[in-house]
Amino acid sequence: MVPGGRLFGGRDVRYGGAMQRAADTRPEWLARELAALVTPGPRLLDEVECIVSVLLAILIAHGIGATNVSWAAFSGYMVMRSHLSESMLRGVLRIIGTALGAAMALTLVPAVAGSTPLVSLVGALIGAATLYGALTGRNAYGWLFIGLTFEMILYGAVEHPGHALLPFAATRIAEVVAGTAACLIVNVVSQFTARRRWPVGTSPAPRLPGGWHPHAARHAAQAALALALIPWLWHAWHIPELAQSTVTVMAVLLVPMSSMGTHGFALVGRRLVYRIAGCLSGAVLAAVFLIAGRGHAVPLIVGTALGVFIGRHIENGRGDRAYIGTQFTLAILVTLVPDSYAIAEIGPARERLIGILIGMAVLVPVMGLWRVIWPGEAAPGAGQSGSLDA
Repeated sequence: MVPGGRLFGGRDVRYGGAMQRAADTRPEWLARELAALVTPGPRLLDEVECIVSVLLAILIAHGIGATNVSWAAFSGYMVMRSHLSESMLRGVLRIIGTALGAAMALTLVPAVAGSTPLVSLVGALIGAATLYGALTGRNAYGWLFIGLTFEMILYGAVEHPGHALLPFAATRIAEVVAGTAACLIVNVVSQFTARRRWPVGTSPAPRLPGGWHPHAARHAAQAALALALIPWLWHAWHIPELAQSTVTVMAVLLVPMSSMGTHGFALVGRRLVYRIAGCLSGAVLAAVFLIAGRGHAVPLIVGTALGVFIGRHIENGRGDRAYIGTQFTLAILVTLVPDSYAIAEIGPARERLIGILIGMAVLVPVMGLWRVIWPGEAAPGAGQSGSLDA
């Protein structure tokens, strides 16, 4: 993630040195990153906080009977920020966005799920509207989760028509609340203990564009077209992991406002590559611990903690390659945090990769065709300088 407001995922602001990193040679950068792994300070503390938050989220999720514990763990990871006020804002927006997206889905999905044209239309409209809100709105993280939650429930209903919607929506909200609660508990304790020694200030608020923003609208329109195509692929070939494909489309199009226009295509392409790279590398490490664990909880918990530490360290590193760290961590959590440790398997990571590849296979031609039809769009002026992620 690129430097910027923390709501939008930037971490270089907290740990400093974006320009210094750009000036470093590769050996210097590698040496500094390795040293940072064991150097006490704000960055290492953030990574330890994430480990504790994830493990506590898993415990809370099991305690409340959640049916998708890994989502609670990922919420505990993604909500965590070094300052309590920012973690709280992020958590509240994640909960509200999830609840609103679920409510919209419970209202609309039963009426449209049986019709491919209606699924295509509704998925495209809701996805475009919420992505535009996430790109330009002050409560961007909330807008993102309205869209993601709605799309996941909608396309989940298409792929699994016999599944009840209400239990899925309810457990998704419960999992987000569990992860957010874990994060805030860890954050409060840390603010009164370790953060007194290694404090971190709040990030500057992102600069928001005023009025209508045509470049954000173009990204939202590209998302709408890609989302509209996905149910037709299901209708024709019954491709798997529709929900993950929709998440990929929306997440990789969520780029900094300052990078849109002529630079947007290249940045989205890099995010797709980084998403695959992070998922693959995380799945490889997770597979090692699955084989070693053989159904025992302790090795899987150790692997989870190590994976979170590595992923957050990458995420706290330089440039947009930090996005690899987020995807690395997600692959670790969906694989090593099963609903029951006795049935842990590599399947979730493999299925997630399939969904990413399908989303990529839909989005890249859409963006390429768009670029051919409307070439030479100028990049806008400086705007938001970071990008948020799920």
